[in-house]
Amino acid sequence: MHLIHKIQRGLLSGRLLLGAAILLGFGCRPDSETGRVLRIAHPLDTAHPNHKALSFFAKDLAQRSDGELDAVIYPSSQLGNAREALELLQVGSLDMTIASTASIEGFAPTFRVFGLPYLFRDRAHRLGLFRSETGRGLLESAVEKRLRGLAYLDAGSRSFYTKDAVVRSPADLKGKKIRVMNSPMAIAAMRALGASPTPIAWGELYTALQQGVVDAAENNPPSLLTSRHYEITPFFSLDEHTSIPDLLLIGEPTWQRLSAQEREWIEASARAAAEYQYDLWARAVAESLAELQDAGITVHRPDKAPFSDAVQPLYTSFREASPKLFEIVESIRQL
Repeated sequence: MHLIHKIQRGLLSGRLLLGAAILLGFGCRPDSETGRVLRIAHPLDTAHPNHKALSFFAKDLAQRSDGELDAVIYPSSQLGNAREALELLQVGSLDMTIASTASIEGFAPTFRVFGLPYLFRDRAHRLGLFRSETGRGLLESAVEKRLRGLAYLDAGSRSFYTKDAVVRSPADLKGKKIRVMNSPMAIAAMRALGASPTPIAWGELYTALQQGVVDAAENNPPSLLTSRHYEITPFFSLDEHTSIPDLLLIGEPTWQRLSAQEREWIEASARAAAEYQYDLWARAVAESLAELQDAGITVHRPDKAPFSDAVQPLYTSFREASPKLFEIVESIRQL
Protein backbone atom coordinates (compact mmCIF):
# COMPACT_ATOMS: atom_id res chain seq x y z
CA MET A 1 0.00 0.00 0.00
CA HIS A 2 1.13 3.52 -0.86
CA LEU A 3 0.47 4.79 2.67
CA ILE A 4 2.45 1.93 4.26
CA HIS A 5 5.39 2.76 2.02
CA LYS A 6 5.19 6.38 3.13
CA ILE A 7 5.34 5.30 6.76
CA GLN A 8 8.23 2.95 6.08
CA ARG A 9 10.20 5.72 4.38
CA GLY A 10 9.58 8.01 7.31
CA LEU A 11 7.97 10.67 5.14
CA LEU A 12 4.58 10.84 6.75
CA SER A 13 3.57 14.41 7.52
CA GLY A 14 2.83 15.58 11.05
CA ARG A 15 -0.92 15.82 10.51
CA LEU A 16 -0.99 12.10 9.63
CA LEU A 17 0.82 10.81 12.71
CA LEU A 18 -2.46 9.83 14.35
CA GLY A 19 -3.48 8.00 11.18
CA ALA A 20 -0.15 6.20 11.19
CA ALA A 21 -0.65 5.16 14.82
CA ILE A 22 -3.99 3.66 13.90
CA LEU A 23 -2.48 1.90 10.90
CA LEU A 24 0.29 0.42 13.00
CA GLY A 25 -2.03 -1.17 15.49
CA PHE A 26 -3.83 1.46 17.54
CA GLY A 27 -7.02 -0.43 16.68
CA CYS A 28 -10.03 0.63 14.66
CA ARG A 29 -12.94 -0.84 16.61
CA PRO A 30 -12.03 -1.06 20.30
CA ASP A 31 -14.45 -2.26 22.90
CA SER A 32 -15.49 0.40 25.36
CA GLU A 33 -17.82 0.64 28.31
CA THR A 34 -20.69 1.41 25.96
CA GLY A 35 -19.81 -0.97 23.12
CA ARG A 36 -17.76 -1.08 19.96
CA VAL A 37 -16.61 2.12 18.30
CA LEU A 38 -16.47 2.84 14.58
CA ARG A 39 -13.82 5.36 13.57
CA ILE A 40 -14.91 7.68 10.76
CA ALA A 41 -12.57 10.16 9.07
CA HIS A 42 -13.19 12.67 6.30
CA PRO A 43 -11.52 15.81 4.85
CA LEU A 44 -14.45 18.21 5.21
CA ASP A 45 -15.14 21.07 7.60
CA THR A 46 -17.55 20.51 10.48
CA ALA A 47 -19.98 23.02 8.93
CA HIS A 48 -20.36 20.88 5.81
CA PRO A 49 -23.68 19.02 5.35
CA ASN A 50 -21.76 15.75 5.07
CA HIS A 51 -20.20 16.15 8.50
CA LYS A 52 -23.60 16.99 9.96
CA ALA A 53 -24.97 13.85 8.30
CA LEU A 54 -22.21 11.80 9.92
CA SER A 55 -23.07 13.27 13.30
CA PHE A 56 -26.67 12.24 12.66
CA PHE A 57 -25.44 8.76 11.70
CA ALA A 58 -23.44 8.39 14.92
CA LYS A 59 -26.39 9.44 17.10
CA ASP A 60 -28.85 7.27 15.20
CA LEU A 61 -26.54 4.26 15.33
CA ALA A 62 -26.04 4.58 19.09
CA GLN A 63 -29.80 4.77 19.62
CA ARG A 64 -30.62 2.00 17.17
CA SER A 65 -28.07 -0.38 18.68
CA ASP A 66 -28.88 0.65 22.26
CA GLY A 67 -25.24 1.63 22.77
CA GLU A 68 -23.70 -1.52 21.34
CA LEU A 69 -22.26 0.44 18.41
CA ASP A 70 -20.93 3.96 18.59
CA ALA A 71 -18.97 6.18 16.20
CA VAL A 72 -16.17 8.72 16.60
CA ILE A 73 -15.71 11.24 13.77
CA TYR A 74 -12.39 12.78 12.73
CA PRO A 75 -13.14 15.72 10.36
CA SER A 76 -10.89 18.14 8.49
CA SER A 77 -8.30 15.57 7.32
CA GLN A 78 -7.18 14.79 10.87
CA LEU A 79 -6.27 11.25 9.78
CA GLY A 80 -5.13 12.16 6.28
CA ASN A 81 -6.60 13.35 3.00
CA ALA A 82 -9.37 11.60 1.07
CA ARG A 83 -7.04 9.17 -0.71
CA GLU A 84 -5.27 8.22 2.51
CA ALA A 85 -8.58 7.65 4.29
CA LEU A 86 -9.56 5.19 1.54
CA GLU A 87 -6.26 3.37 1.95
CA LEU A 88 -6.78 3.12 5.72
CA LEU A 89 -10.21 1.60 5.06
CA GLN A 90 -8.69 -0.97 2.72
CA VAL A 91 -6.21 -2.22 5.32
CA GLY A 92 -8.81 -2.24 8.10
CA SER A 93 -7.25 0.51 10.20
CA LEU A 94 -10.12 2.94 9.71
CA ASP A 95 -13.76 1.97 9.52
CA MET A 96 -15.63 4.54 7.46
CA THR A 97 -15.20 7.65 5.33
CA ILE A 98 -16.95 9.82 2.75
CA ALA A 99 -15.52 10.07 -0.76
CA SER A 100 -16.61 11.35 -4.15
CA THR A 101 -17.40 8.71 -6.73
CA ALA A 102 -14.90 10.55 -8.95
CA SER A 103 -12.10 9.71 -6.52
CA ILE A 104 -13.12 6.04 -6.51
CA GLU A 105 -12.98 5.59 -10.29
CA GLY A 106 -9.47 4.14 -9.91
CA PHE A 107 -10.78 1.48 -7.54
CA ALA A 108 -14.02 0.72 -9.38
CA PRO A 109 -14.41 1.85 -13.04
CA THR A 110 -18.17 1.43 -12.67
CA PHE A 111 -18.28 4.81 -10.93
CA ARG A 112 -17.05 6.48 -14.12
CA VAL A 113 -20.68 6.64 -15.25
CA PHE A 114 -21.37 9.43 -12.75
CA GLY A 115 -18.86 11.64 -14.54
CA LEU A 116 -20.92 11.72 -17.73
CA PRO A 117 -22.35 15.22 -18.26
CA TYR A 118 -26.11 15.59 -18.05
CA LEU A 119 -26.62 12.01 -16.95
CA PHE A 120 -29.49 13.15 -14.72
CA ARG A 121 -32.52 15.11 -15.85
CA ASP A 122 -32.85 16.91 -12.52
CA ARG A 123 -32.39 16.47 -8.78
CA ALA A 124 -35.48 14.28 -8.45
CA HIS A 125 -33.99 11.90 -11.02
CA ARG A 126 -30.68 11.87 -9.14
CA LEU A 127 -32.26 11.11 -5.76
CA GLY A 128 -34.45 8.52 -7.44
CA LEU A 129 -31.33 6.63 -8.49
CA PHE A 130 -29.85 6.87 -5.00
CA ARG A 131 -32.96 5.18 -3.59
CA SER A 132 -33.38 2.61 -6.39
CA GLU A 133 -32.33 -1.01 -6.74
CA THR A 134 -29.98 0.06 -9.54
CA GLY A 135 -28.32 2.60 -7.27
CA ARG A 136 -28.03 0.19 -4.35
CA GLY A 137 -26.43 -2.39 -6.62
CA LEU A 138 -23.76 0.08 -7.69
CA LEU A 139 -22.78 0.70 -4.07
CA GLU A 140 -20.96 -2.65 -4.01
CA SER A 141 -18.89 -1.95 -7.13
CA ALA A 142 -15.67 -1.52 -5.14
CA VAL A 143 -16.05 -4.46 -2.76
CA GLU A 144 -13.24 -6.32 -4.56
CA LYS A 145 -11.04 -3.35 -3.68
CA ARG A 146 -12.10 -3.67 -0.02
CA LEU A 147 -14.45 -0.66 -0.12
CA ARG A 148 -18.21 -1.02 0.37
CA GLY A 149 -20.71 1.74 -0.25
CA LEU A 150 -23.48 2.17 2.31
CA ALA A 151 -25.36 5.16 0.93
CA TYR A 152 -25.17 8.05 -1.52
CA LEU A 153 -24.82 11.61 -0.29
CA ASP A 154 -25.95 14.44 -2.53
CA ALA A 155 -23.16 16.67 -3.81
CA GLY A 156 -25.41 18.71 -6.06
CA SER A 157 -24.41 19.76 -9.56
CA ARG A 158 -21.18 21.28 -10.75
CA SER A 159 -21.23 24.56 -12.66
CA PHE A 160 -18.63 26.99 -14.01
CA TYR A 161 -17.25 29.96 -12.14
CA THR A 162 -14.97 32.31 -14.04
CA LYS A 163 -12.72 35.31 -13.59
CA ASP A 164 -13.43 37.43 -16.65
CA ALA A 165 -16.94 36.87 -18.04
CA VAL A 166 -20.15 34.87 -17.69
CA VAL A 167 -20.26 31.51 -19.47
CA ARG A 168 -23.40 31.64 -21.61
CA SER A 169 -22.62 28.84 -24.09
CA PRO A 170 -19.91 26.24 -24.81
CA ALA A 171 -18.29 28.79 -27.14
CA ASP A 172 -17.36 30.84 -24.07
CA LEU A 173 -15.27 27.93 -22.77
CA LYS A 174 -13.03 27.55 -25.79
CA GLY A 175 -9.40 28.00 -24.88
CA LYS A 176 -10.11 28.52 -21.19
CA LYS A 177 -8.03 26.61 -18.68
CA ILE A 178 -10.57 24.98 -16.37
CA ARG A 179 -9.59 23.35 -13.11
CA VAL A 180 -11.04 19.84 -12.87
CA MET A 181 -10.75 16.91 -10.50
CA ASN A 182 -8.09 14.37 -11.39
CA SER A 183 -10.67 12.14 -13.06
CA PRO A 184 -10.52 10.80 -16.64
CA MET A 185 -14.24 11.46 -17.08
CA ALA A 186 -13.97 15.04 -15.81
CA ILE A 187 -11.09 15.71 -18.19
CA ALA A 188 -12.96 14.18 -21.15
CA ALA A 189 -16.07 16.22 -20.35
CA MET A 190 -14.18 19.50 -20.37
CA ARG A 191 -12.52 18.64 -23.66
CA ALA A 192 -15.91 17.82 -25.17
CA LEU A 193 -17.05 21.32 -24.17
CA GLY A 194 -14.01 22.87 -25.84
CA ALA A 195 -12.15 23.82 -22.67
CA SER A 196 -8.61 22.98 -21.60
CA PRO A 197 -8.92 20.78 -18.48
CA THR A 198 -6.27 21.30 -15.81
CA PRO A 199 -6.26 18.94 -12.80
CA ILE A 200 -5.28 20.81 -9.64
CA ALA A 201 -5.65 19.78 -6.00
CA TRP A 202 -8.60 21.47 -4.31
CA GLY A 203 -6.42 23.00 -1.61
CA GLU A 204 -4.23 24.67 -4.26
CA LEU A 205 -7.04 26.07 -6.38
CA TYR A 206 -7.45 29.49 -4.72
CA THR A 207 -3.82 30.35 -5.43
CA ALA A 208 -4.02 28.86 -8.94
CA LEU A 209 -6.97 31.10 -9.77
CA GLN A 210 -5.28 34.09 -8.19
CA GLN A 211 -2.07 33.59 -10.16
CA GLY A 212 -3.78 32.81 -13.45
CA VAL A 213 -2.69 29.18 -13.62
CA VAL A 214 -6.32 28.50 -14.52
CA ASP A 215 -9.04 30.82 -15.79
CA ALA A 216 -11.99 29.12 -14.16
CA ALA A 217 -13.19 26.15 -12.15
CA GLU A 218 -16.40 24.21 -11.62
CA ASN A 219 -18.20 23.11 -8.51
CA ASN A 220 -21.44 23.41 -6.57
CA PRO A 221 -22.67 26.60 -4.83
CA PRO A 222 -21.76 25.62 -1.24
CA SER A 223 -18.21 24.78 -2.30
CA LEU A 224 -17.82 28.05 -4.17
CA LEU A 225 -18.97 29.94 -1.08
CA THR A 226 -16.99 28.11 1.60
CA SER A 227 -13.78 28.04 -0.47
CA ARG A 228 -14.05 31.81 -1.00
CA HIS A 229 -13.11 31.29 -4.64
CA TYR A 230 -15.82 33.83 -5.47
CA GLU A 231 -13.39 36.51 -4.28
CA ILE A 232 -11.47 35.88 -7.51
CA THR A 233 -14.20 34.52 -9.79
CA PRO A 234 -17.22 36.84 -9.71
CA PHE A 235 -19.19 35.04 -12.45
CA PHE A 236 -21.14 31.83 -11.72
CA SER A 237 -22.99 30.11 -14.57
CA LEU A 238 -25.39 27.39 -13.42
CA ASP A 239 -25.08 25.06 -16.40
CA GLU A 240 -25.05 22.10 -13.95
CA HIS A 241 -23.06 19.87 -16.29
CA THR A 242 -22.29 17.03 -13.90
CA SER A 243 -23.86 15.66 -10.71
CA ILE A 244 -21.22 13.50 -9.07
CA PRO A 245 -22.42 12.06 -5.75
CA ASP A 246 -20.44 11.31 -2.63
CA LEU A 247 -20.49 7.90 -1.00
CA LEU A 248 -20.60 6.90 2.65
CA LEU A 249 -18.14 3.98 2.65
CA ILE A 250 -17.14 1.26 5.07
CA GLY A 251 -13.97 -0.77 4.73
CA GLU A 252 -14.53 -4.40 3.77
CA PRO A 253 -12.20 -5.62 6.57
CA THR A 254 -14.46 -3.88 9.08
CA TRP A 255 -17.59 -5.19 7.36
CA GLN A 256 -16.38 -8.77 7.60
CA ARG A 257 -15.87 -8.40 11.35
CA LEU A 258 -19.46 -7.28 11.90
CA SER A 259 -22.30 -9.55 12.91
CA ALA A 260 -25.46 -9.71 10.82
CA GLN A 261 -27.26 -7.56 13.40
CA GLU A 262 -24.49 -4.96 13.45
CA ARG A 263 -24.58 -4.74 9.64
CA GLU A 264 -28.33 -4.22 9.74
CA TRP A 265 -28.00 -1.39 12.27
CA ILE A 266 -25.27 0.33 10.24
CA GLU A 267 -27.14 0.08 6.95
CA ALA A 268 -30.34 1.42 8.50
CA SER A 269 -28.51 4.36 10.11
CA ALA A 270 -26.65 5.07 6.87
CA ARG A 271 -29.93 5.29 4.94
CA ALA A 272 -31.44 7.56 7.58
CA ALA A 273 -28.37 9.81 7.58
CA ALA A 274 -28.48 10.03 3.78
CA GLU A 275 -32.11 11.18 3.80
CA TYR A 276 -31.20 13.77 6.43
CA GLN A 277 -28.29 14.94 4.26
CA TYR A 278 -30.52 15.40 1.19
CA ASP A 279 -32.57 17.98 3.07
CA LEU A 280 -29.47 19.65 4.47
CA TRP A 281 -27.94 19.87 1.01
CA ALA A 282 -31.00 21.48 -0.57
CA ARG A 283 -30.99 24.17 2.11
CA ALA A 284 -27.23 24.68 1.76
CA VAL A 285 -27.53 25.26 -1.99
CA ALA A 286 -30.32 27.82 -1.60
CA GLU A 287 -28.53 29.65 1.21
CA SER A 288 -25.21 29.63 -0.64
CA LEU A 289 -26.68 31.10 -3.81
CA ALA A 290 -28.33 33.86 -1.78
CA GLU A 291 -25.07 34.67 0.02
CA LEU A 292 -23.09 34.67 -3.22
CA GLN A 293 -25.51 37.13 -4.79
CA ASP A 294 -25.44 39.29 -1.68
CA ALA A 295 -21.64 39.34 -2.08
CA GLY A 296 -22.04 40.77 -5.57
CA ILE A 297 -21.48 37.59 -7.57
CA THR A 298 -23.24 37.44 -10.94
CA VAL A 299 -25.30 34.23 -11.03
CA HIS A 300 -26.39 33.29 -14.55
CA ARG A 301 -28.68 30.44 -15.61
CA PRO A 302 -27.77 29.59 -19.22
CA ASP A 303 -29.73 27.45 -21.63
CA LYS A 304 -28.41 23.93 -20.92
CA ALA A 305 -29.34 22.49 -24.33
CA PRO A 306 -26.20 23.69 -26.16
CA PHE A 307 -24.00 22.26 -23.40
CA SER A 308 -25.83 18.95 -23.44
CA ASP A 309 -25.60 18.76 -27.24
CA ALA A 310 -21.86 19.47 -27.15
CA VAL A 311 -21.11 16.45 -24.96
CA GLN A 312 -23.18 13.86 -26.85
CA PRO A 313 -20.08 12.55 -28.68
CA LEU A 314 -18.77 11.61 -25.24
CA TYR A 315 -21.70 9.23 -24.85
CA THR A 316 -20.98 7.69 -28.25
CA SER A 317 -17.32 7.07 -27.42
CA PHE A 318 -18.24 5.79 -23.96
CA ARG A 319 -20.69 3.28 -25.45
CA GLU A 320 -18.07 2.04 -27.91
CA ALA A 321 -15.27 1.80 -25.34
CA SER A 322 -17.29 0.39 -22.42
CA PRO A 323 -20.48 -1.33 -23.66
CA LYS A 324 -21.13 -3.03 -20.32
CA LEU A 325 -20.81 0.22 -18.41
CA PHE A 326 -23.04 1.91 -20.95
CA GLU A 327 -25.79 -0.56 -20.02
CA ILE A 328 -25.68 1.01 -16.55
CA VAL A 329 -25.88 4.47 -18.13
CA GLU A 330 -28.98 3.41 -20.04
CA SER A 331 -30.61 1.95 -16.94
CA ILE A 332 -30.00 5.22 -15.08
CA ARG A 333 -31.39 7.36 -17.88
CA GLN A 334 -34.53 5.24 -18.06
CA LEU A 335 -35.39 5.64 -14.37
